[in-house]
Amino acid sequence: MKSIEQKNAEAVTAFIEDTANRRLLEETEQFFVSQFLKAFTDRHYAIDEILAQGDKAIARIFITAVHTGPFAGHPSTGKAVKATQFREFHVIDGKIAGHRGWYDTATLLPQIQAQ
Repeated sequence: MKSIEQKNAEAVTAFIEDTANRRLLEETEQFFVSQFLKAFTDRHYAIDEILAQGDKAIARIFITAVHTGPFAGHPSTGKAVKATQFREFHVIDGKIAGHRGWYDTATLLPQIQAQ
């Protein structure tokens, strides 16, 4: 029998892998999100890790994209980049009841700076 944590991790995985939810994964409360979405195109999402405890699960998601527009004062480079997003999910009865996310810009910015 699966534990609640295993079931919740499966619910989060299904949510992230569902292409209909991609726009929901792009929504965060960070002020630069619209700039991020315009600057990085051809985005692909891959789950790196999910940690679940009780009704909460945290997912680390790798986003690969191409830097095609200005971002944080840096002009387009055309480079492929790998960004990390962290999402916290609240799962009730196997369904996502809420979630929020953060982008890790500390690992993204060095990838687009001029050398």
